[in-house]
Amino acid sequence: MAQYRRVSGSVGLITLQNPPVNALSASVRQGIVDSVKRALGDQKVKSVVICGQNGVFCGGADIREFGRQMSGPPLVPMIHDIEAANKPVVAAIEGSALGGGLELALGCHYRISHSKAKLGLPEVTLGLLPAAGGTQRLPRLIGVPAALNLITTGRHVTAAEALQLGILDHVTEHNTVDVAVKFALSVTGESLDGRRISSFSCAPLSDLDSLFEEAMLKVRGAARGAIAPVACVQAVRAAATLPYAQGMEREKELMATLFHSGQARALQYFFFAQRAVGRWSTPSGARWDTSQPRPVRKAAVIGLGTMGRGITVALAQAGLSVVAVETHAKQLMEAKKAVPSMLKRGAVRGGTTIEPDSITYSETVQAVADVDLVIEAVFEDMALKEKVFQQLSIVCKPDTLLCTNTSSLDVDHLASQTRHPELVVGMHFFAPAHVMKLLEVVYGRRSSPAAVATAMQLGKKMGKVSVAVGNCRGFAGNRMLKRYLEQAFFLLEEGATPELVDRALEEFGFPMGVFRMSDLSGLDVGWRVRKADGLADTSLTGTSARVRQGCRYSPLGDLLCEHGRFGQKTGRGWYQYDKPGGRVAKSDPWLHNFLDEYRARHGLVPRCIDQQEVLERCLFVLINEGFQILEEGIAAGPEDIDAIYVFGYGWPRHRGGPMFYADMVGLERVVERLERYHQAHPNVPYLQPSGLLRRLVANGSPPIHKWRNVIKNRNSQL
Repeated sequence: MAQYRRVSGSVGLITLQNPPVNALSASVRQGIVDSVKRALGDQKVKSVVICGQNGVFCGGADIREFGRQMSGPPLVPMIHDIEAANKPVVAAIEGSALGGGLELALGCHYRISHSKAKLGLPEVTLGLLPAAGGTQRLPRLIGVPAALNLITTGRHVTAAEALQLGILDHVTEHNTVDVAVKFALSVTGESLDGRRISSFSCAPLSDLDSLFEEAMLKVRGAARGAIAPVACVQAVRAAATLPYAQGMEREKELMATLFHSGQARALQYFFFAQRAVGRWSTPSGARWDTSQPRPVRKAAVIGLGTMGRGITVALAQAGLSVVAVETHAKQLMEAKKAVPSMLKRGAVRGGTTIEPDSITYSETVQAVADVDLVIEAVFEDMALKEKVFQQLSIVCKPDTLLCTNTSSLDVDHLASQTRHPELVVGMHFFAPAHVMKLLEVVYGRRSSPAAVATAMQLGKKMGKVSVAVGNCRGFAGNRMLKRYLEQAFFLLEEGATPELVDRALEEFGFPMGVFRMSDLSGLDVGWRVRKADGLADTSLTGTSARVRQGCRYSPLGDLLCEHGRFGQKTGRGWYQYDKPGGRVAKSDPWLHNFLDEYRARHGLVPRCIDQQEVLERCLFVLINEGFQILEEGIAAGPEDIDAIYVFGYGWPRHRGGPMFYADMVGLERVVERLERYHQAHPNVPYLQPSGLLRRLVANGSPPIHKWRNVIKNRNSQL
């Protein structure tokens, strides 16, 4: 709804009321229409101010209405009526003016903002475009190049930047509504002919075609198959080349195409999914999300390699006092140089400052005696981690939370090395830890809900998307990734090339294909894990070379590592690079000859493999493992897995995540293709469709939001 009252004698004040962000729901739109009509019809009112309650102007459309039949007044005519008013209308912006909220403000004649407000048109992140005149008014107000940047990226800008761009007329540190009311009084009676943005023309550009060609190339490269950014460019081009009314028609046409697209559905699903992640209950039924997290003011990091440094920076950026421990003098010295540089770069990006004395460094574990929480980030070796946890159990306070950054090792086993296993949880960061958004919080059988809640809350404080998962080898993300990688190796054995596999995955929307990604992260990382598991024995011959522990196995990665090909770090891996540390991957004739020789040695006849098979083999097996994880209760719901893969593994957001993608493709098709591939490769047991996947199909393939019910019913039967 919207509240209307007259203030200062002659100013009609309209206050949007729809907490928490005053979204433009049907009732709010109706309230605005009614209030504007009342203000314009009141002879005592000479000007109007529109604001939002509780320090927020308007967060945009209520996207919960997107899947329903729309009711209430349409947004576009409402904004047109405001712009056409014969009395000055001033937007008083506090908190945020996003999406339809900014479009509403652009329909006003003046815009006054608090200095701490954020403005933007983020519709592109939902697979849409600003369809209430945003693509037509903004270019006319601030110019085509600046409007293209804001609309195609959906980024938020500060009030200071918005003022510089020309979006705002004034920025204040004081009470925004009071300032706006005074401003409204000062412009009473002035002509509004030059204040209606729809009457503006875009600033002339010397080479319009070249500008839009360049913009389209840039957008297509960054979008990786997403269609909304492309439509945004087309809509802004309409603003630059057509009269306003025709531009609005083009905006409407493009929006209609996007609104009903699968990508918009995926992005809107993910918008809600990332807000739903992390709901969890322990095996005893206690919920971490109803438990009170414990305060963490001082934290420690053990191990200052690449990951430990990133975690140290993330903690410091979150405002914590940090004790950084590294027992190797050389690595400690390197960390003392690297961490301040990382903090400085982060401060420049985020406009923040970190107190230099917020981090203290030490060579001894005893330095963590008084901290509230410790994150162990030493080398991924169980014996080493056991030793660290035994030391921490002795050195730390009895109530200190002990966390491990392991990416796959047994959290329960590490907890067993301590005096208080209920205070042990996993905090699996993703590299670089101070940049990547995902945090897997792993709880074991004895982890207390309060410990999990504390780790989750700390992740949120660090700006992470925290997802709670159960304890198993690889947890959720890496467990699924293992199947994905194995299928990629098998495809090479059968005739594919790294270039073919990567091209298929990158055209699907991944920023990097599996082999380029492996080269970046280092082939030796996985090799070390396989050796620890007793798998990487390349001396085996015959059938034994390609079957380990009763299942099909590819030693290709092990053989490359034995040739010293570790990826970018050595200048050679699945691709070749100009130099060690180089980033430009080039096709490597040596690698192709190596694959030919490998196939000949093992009697493998290469066959033609198309991109469709690459996608089905790699993605469907990953999805199948996700269903198995849901069935085992390792993840609480499909949203958790989708958030993990979008934020941690580069799954294209416009495809919603692997579990949503399965829903879009059709669960029946996923089952049918998995069964077909399992028949062709019977020694790959995880190609068999999971029990949960089969049950969902047997239940008529319910939509994804009902999967939790099937999982819950199954668990109650057990």
